[in-house]
Amino acid sequence: MARDSCLARVTAGAAMGGAVGGAVGAVYGTYEAIRYKVPGFLKIRHIGQTTLGSAAIFGLFLGAGSLIHCGKSY
Repeated sequence: MARDSCLARVTAGAAMGGAVGGAVGAVYGTYEAIRYKVPGFLKIRHIGQTTLGSAAIFGLFLGAGSLIHCGKSY
């Protein structure tokens, strides 16, 4: 397998997008839960849903961008 294979690039892109999306989602979910006064344990659920949703979307788009970029040679 090549050192810089397309699959490795797409996987790395999706992982990086997931990490960035998770961090942003956690911060935004916490802010939103406090701002809208989400009660009790629903705060944790809300923050978790926001974190996972944001990580999935960021990971998907960064992985797709890496896939598109993979075919280009410079």
